[in-house]
Amino acid sequence: MTSAVPPSPASAIMAEPAQTTRPIGGATRLYAVIGDPVAQVQAPSLLNPLFTRLAIDAVLVPVHARPTDFATVLHGLAAIENLDGVLVTIPHKVAACALAAERSPAARISGSANVLRPLPGGGWLADNFDGTGFVHGLTAAGHPVHGARVALMGAGGAGSAIAVALLDAGCGPLSIYDPDRAKCAGLLARLDEHWPGRAVATPEPALSDADLAVNATPLGLRPGDPLPLRPGSLPAGCVVADIIMKPPRTRLMEAASALGLPAHPGIHMLTHQLDLYRSFFQLSPADNA
Repeated sequence: MTSAVPPSPASAIMAEPAQTTRPIGGATRLYAVIGDPVAQVQAPSLLNPLFTRLAIDAVLVPVHARPTDFATVLHGLAAIENLDGVLVTIPHKVAACALAAERSPAARISGSANVLRPLPGGGWLADNFDGTGFVHGLTAAGHPVHGARVALMGAGGAGSAIAVALLDAGCGPLSIYDPDRAKCAGLLARLDEHWPGRAVATPEPALSDADLAVNATPLGLRPGDPLPLRPGSLPAGCVVADIIMKPPRTRLMEAASALGLPAHPGIHMLTHQLDLYRSFFQLSPADNA
């Protein structure tokens, strides 16, 4: 169900020597990343160097939009003739999917979208690469998910996409915890259409026998946030993955490492989406365009 584009060492882009930023001019194409908050987003630091490397005259800028204004902001962006795409982050992924005219299987099943591309006749094409990027990042780090028992915290936009990708990659039993029971039930209903009985909702995080525990909630973005799960309840060797990217080492990561558990940070989920973005937005080197 998820995109079949193979992962690549996208993180190598981050390790390349700094390149001269292309000047912004009247012909520059625009991309936006929308969130609330938006100061934590890492996409501009990855996509803008990619534009430079490909000699594409484009820039990705952050847009801070409150949930009550998201539809209005998205409608306004659709009217910008030189805007070629939108990246979507918390808490707008479900709304972005609902407002799209067309949806990929990953977006439709998860009910969320983290990328939008204008359609020729108007409206947006939605896809979601969070799950695929997450699974590719885990695999590249030596943590394959096939057959793994997974405890997933969060059934929101990112959590839903991760659930789809984990099941598509053949994970073992998938338990999903979210205090919003209705949201969790809706996700399970969509998952059961494709993977009957493979995922269950739990009243508390199911940690005692997990091979992989995933925080797909916003908990960790702010210094005072509580831990999204209790690492001390996890068995030895359980991989603890956090999708929070700023700070790069969350309190959950630190707590897991202190117990000797493998800790997998959120940045890998993003870096392993670069090739997916490149394909979705049809980005080709300028000389070959």
